[in-house]
Amino acid sequence: MKKSLVTGGAGFIGSHVADHLIGLKHRVVVLDDLSGGYRENVPPEAEFVQGSILDVSLIDTLFQRHRFDFVFHLAAYAAEGLSHFIKRFNYNNNLIGSVNLINAAVNYDVKRFVFTSSIAVYGAGQTPMKEDMIPVPEDSYGISKLAVEQELRVTHEMFGLDYVIFRPHNVYGPRQNIADRYRNVVGIFMNQILKGEPMTIFGDGEQQRAFSDIDDVAPIIAESAENPAARNQIINVGADIPFTVNRLAQLVAEAMNAPCSRQHLSARNEVKLAFSDHGKCRLLFGDRKLVALEEGIQKMAAWVKKYGARESGVFGEIEIMKNMPPSWASAFSPRNERR
Repeated sequence: MKKSLVTGGAGFIGSHVADHLIGLKHRVVVLDDLSGGYRENVPPEAEFVQGSILDVSLIDTLFQRHRFDFVFHLAAYAAEGLSHFIKRFNYNNNLIGSVNLINAAVNYDVKRFVFTSSIAVYGAGQTPMKEDMIPVPEDSYGISKLAVEQELRVTHEMFGLDYVIFRPHNVYGPRQNIADRYRNVVGIFMNQILKGEPMTIFGDGEQQRAFSDIDDVAPIIAESAENPAARNQIINVGADIPFTVNRLAQLVAEAMNAPCSRQHLSARNEVKLAFSDHGKCRLLFGDRKLVALEEGIQKMAAWVKKYGARESGVFGEIEIMKNMPPSWASAFSPRNERR
């Protein structure tokens, strides 16, 4: 039986990928530190190991014991805007942790390393974003993801480790961590509605994103390990049609049966228009019907209503306070500031 490691498999995208791998008859081991995921997200058929990708000894033990055929690396802290203010944390978790896994994959002869990168590598002014564009990331998160992409390329050239790199974007759906106040706008909106709060929008809300249903992303990631055409490819995956954040707020309010109460905050430094071209994905994996945003939001809303609101925690490892959006900075007392 094929054996796969899924890092971040207690999280949102990772747990769905693990589900699909089990459906494809893989034996799955999930590694997750539960910093952003939940134990109940892990498929019961998977073996769960609580631990960090920064723990080199643990990683070596797992690879030696299981001799994985495939690695699906989804563990990351994917808060693009916040990454400016948590540079050390960002690079440790999103770059150094990835290198630990790449080293083990080489040392234990993994057949293919599947990595979820991000459209954050592209930067601004490149729409629709295509895989052959020169990446110019505008935040530390995008830089870390691009560095891992480059590391996989040179590791393949030096050691022969095959890889697949996916660049998903704005993925939403059941099991998303709606308690995280810094990322995943659909979940943030739904959690705010459940708590009787207005939906907070940075700037005028006319920034556009193509919001991607999890069912349009996770199956393709799972299938990629054994798709010969995907070998050593970089692939955009997700929805095609961009929507404004204002329109998203309307759809979320309708799905939650709530008034569309919005609070506009000061604009933050972010890409205004971000959507991708998915021609390459369709070529490699076939032309699949995508979930309409209205349908996907309704599906996620049903799940959110069932599980209820979750308390939104404040990130505890801020390294730079300067130029932080006021709505974030106000959550920190003076003792949280790094001098």
